[in-house]
Amino acid sequence: QVHLVESGGGLVQPGESLRLSCAVSGADIRVYTMAWYRQAPGGQRELVASTTDDRRTEYSDSAKGRFSIWRDETRNSVHLEMNNLKVEDTGEYDCNIGPPPGFGSWGQGTLVTVSS
Repeated sequence: QVHLVESGGGLVQPGESLRLSCAVSGADIRVYTMAWYRQAPGGQRELVASTTDDRRTEYSDSAKGRFSIWRDETRNSVHLEMNNLKVEDTGEYDCNIGPPPGFGSWGQGTLVTVSS
C-alpha cells in the first residue's frame, strides 16, 4: 500500500517562499510520475505540478515561473519549491503517485496559507 506524507506548509506573506516535501513509502518513485495538487478552501482539487519518471515536468499556468518540482530518488521523496507566493496559492497541498489524478490514497496534506 502506498503511503504519502506531506510536510512543509505554513503561514507566509505574499512574496515569500515555501518548500513542500512528500515522503513516499510502499512504492519506488523512480518508475512513477509524481504530482502535487492544491485544493483551495471550498474548491476542487487541481493539479499544480508533475514530474515523470524521466524527469519531465509540467506546471499549471499559475505555477509556471514560480514553482519548481523535483524528485529525490535517494530518499524516495518529491518536493515543491514555491516562490513569490500569492494569496491565491492558499490551500491544502497533497502529493500523489502516478499520472494524474494519481492512484495512491490521499494523505493528510499540508496547509499553505498566504496572507498579509
